[in-house]
Amino acid sequence: MADNDDLDLPDLGKDAKSAEVGGHVQSRTATDLEAVFDVPVNVSAVLGKANMQVSDMLNLAKGTVIELDRKVGEAIDIYVNNRLVARGEVVVVEERLGVTMTEIIKTDRG
Repeated sequence: MADNDDLDLPDLGKDAKSAEVGGHVQSRTATDLEAVFDVPVNVSAVLGKANMQVSDMLNLAKGTVIELDRKVGEAIDIYVNNRLVARGEVVVVEERLGVTMTEIIKTDRG
């Protein structure tokens, strides 16, 4: 896909980061995450939603247009494992659709 130069993500590269855990300062790097690199996740990009009755859904045919709850140019929601993590825009990459993240959603895990 496109390069990620414009993403504002934490750098987990060669420079070690420090975090205080239980009164002790610990260094962490990208190698600390190696155990989860191969864990599969489900990523969904939601363009919009629509509500309809089952009878209307059964009448859908090829070429039917379904009106969504979003406007053209409005940010789409990006979910990872059914959790909203970002908003973004639809882009075209080599004749395929893609998504570029424009905002990371930070939520409190409570």
